[in-house]
Amino acid sequence: MAELVFKDISFEREKDKVKVNFLKLFYFYIEDNALKKIGHFEMNKNSIAFRDISETTARRKMEFLLYHSFKSLKNKLNNKAAIYIHQSSGIPLIGTNYFGLVDRGTNIIEVKPITSCNVNCIFCSVDEGPYSRRKVDFIVEKDYLVNEFKKIVDFKGSSNIDAHINAQGEPTLYACMADLITDVMSIPGVKKSSIDTNGTLLTKQLVDEYAAAGLTRINLSLNALDPEKAQRLAGYPYNLSKVLDIARYIPTKMDLIIAPVWMPGYNDEELAKLAKFAEEIGAGKNCPAIGVQNLLNYRFGRNPVKSASMEDFYKRMRELEDKHKIKLIFDKSDFGVEDLPELPKPFKKGQIVEAEIVLPGRIGNEKLAKAEDRLISVPNCFKEIGSIVKVRIKRTKHNIFLGELLG
Repeated sequence: MAELVFKDISFEREKDKVKVNFLKLFYFYIEDNALKKIGHFEMNKNSIAFRDISETTARRKMEFLLYHSFKSLKNKLNNKAAIYIHQSSGIPLIGTNYFGLVDRGTNIIEVKPITSCNVNCIFCSVDEGPYSRRKVDFIVEKDYLVNEFKKIVDFKGSSNIDAHINAQGEPTLYACMADLITDVMSIPGVKKSSIDTNGTLLTKQLVDEYAAAGLTRINLSLNALDPEKAQRLAGYPYNLSKVLDIARYIPTKMDLIIAPVWMPGYNDEELAKLAKFAEEIGAGKNCPAIGVQNLLNYRFGRNPVKSASMEDFYKRMRELEDKHKIKLIFDKSDFGVEDLPELPKPFKKGQIVEAEIVLPGRIGNEKLAKAEDRLISVPNCFKEIGSIVKVRIKRTKHNIFLGELLG
């Protein structure tokens, strides 16, 4: 009997096929007949055993089967196709804002392990959630993310690095989050770690796990204390009471910032209430207790109202400060942001680059291409995966690249 045990995979029977669950959120199916070709099999939750075959042979054949089955990986929340980015995939982790790592020339390194969200905020800048129009989801192998993160930390040469986990979606959907925090916090030079979350999936146990792993701060996207307004802004079933309970618990374990988005006409009167709530529960021990964000309109985001200019935003914040005797305006030093050298860019704006199409994009007919260990977003691209193309670089800011397909 050859028994194969898996950490991130579980099995369950569904009629004449086996549902394979991966990192809790994702799944694919394997037909019984495909498994029977390896040998007579028996399943437990995290293991599968084959009779009359050596473990070496069983593992080789099972790994081959899993490799091909991963091509049909899907997200349980929306049944969309999902792609697993791992160390052997040949996919760089720098170049896109969808997943991987982003360096904006400061001590903060953005870590993006996953896409997808469990709520559908009406103002979402990246159009995430159950009703999202995004075409595909991504999930990144934890060890790959950590190894590439360390390279940026080494380049920065600072002892004050902040690992900021701000997935394009809800990062607590990432099943390896506690291990990810532990590993990045063990890297010399990393002093702080933070995570952006809507809080709906947090429990006291999970907060405890994140704290034990070394997480130093949670940025909680809480946009209203009024239940009706909070529900309207979430755009999906939303348990405000649960989020408030967990908000009260977080400061007993780590730092907390209440991080609402100002939606003119929606939550104008909620901002002062949120600031006072943050102060009451003990948020902001080593940072501001509240960090109000101005709604920004994005071409591919949800834009229910026109965003206020930054001049009008600060004017409104000053009015609220004066009226309610609270502080809402902070500069980057209040958040511990330091300017540091930014990763070198292998391309210049206007440069023509030969690249390989490696992934579908998330928007329209977009594809992602790779060149010089960077990803390049290529819109309006109908080329097949594996195609070699020439693109003119249109954007290079912060090593996030946009290319125009030539020919």
